[in-house]
Amino acid sequence: MVDERAVGMLEVYGLVCAFMAADSGCKAANVTLEPFDKNKPANADSLPVPLLVTIKFRGTVDDVTAAVEAGRATAEALTGVVTSHVIPRPTEHTLKMLGISGFDVN
Repeated sequence: MVDERAVGMLEVYGLVCAFMAADSGCKAANVTLEPFDKNKPANADSLPVPLLVTIKFRGTVDDVTAAVEAGRATAEALTGVVTSHVIPRPTEHTLKMLGISGFDVN
């Protein structure tokens, strides 16, 4: 069975901002979350917050788009947004990447 749910990604500055943006996205639309991912880029000291966190939403294209937009608005009011993107029908190889997380998850 093929998973037809869309993927929405929102990369923000900092973990608190990520939680707030994810909460806004989940309240705005019928979506689920994949594990967050993190990245500390080489230029971390020059960033507003030295940690980038990627939020990953799953659901219909409309719901994922609404979640990303709501999360983006929240993040822009806090520490800021690096980038966002919605993938309507991700390939199986893209889906394998969703489970990757730089956080230690038990």
